[in-house]
Amino acid sequence: MMKHLTSTLCATSLMLGMMLSAAPLQADTLVIPLGHQATDNVSAMPQRGQTKGSVVQRHGEPSTRHAAVGQPPITRWDYPGYSVYFEYDRVIDSVRHRQSGSALTP
Repeated sequence: MMKHLTSTLCATSLMLGMMLSAAPLQADTLVIPLGHQATDNVSAMPQRGQTKGSVVQRHGEPSTRHAAVGQPPITRWDYPGYSVYFEYDRVIDSVRHRQSGSALTP
């Protein structure tokens, strides 16, 4: 009885493995047209670790300063074309604004 059960389990496992390995693999490809890639001078945007003072000194006053939210406090400053996010007094990210009509579809 045990011998039959073992051979049945082995055969079932082998069959399942063969079926799974024969399944076709699929992947999506994201195509970003050259005109929509962020090839502009990204280094011109504030970099991670800069202080608020150095951002103002290099990029000027933001068009909008949003109040801090959460803990730790995250602040957003908006400039034409991009936003800068701060944690306390340091830049954590700079993000380009989406251009209208530039939806990226594969």
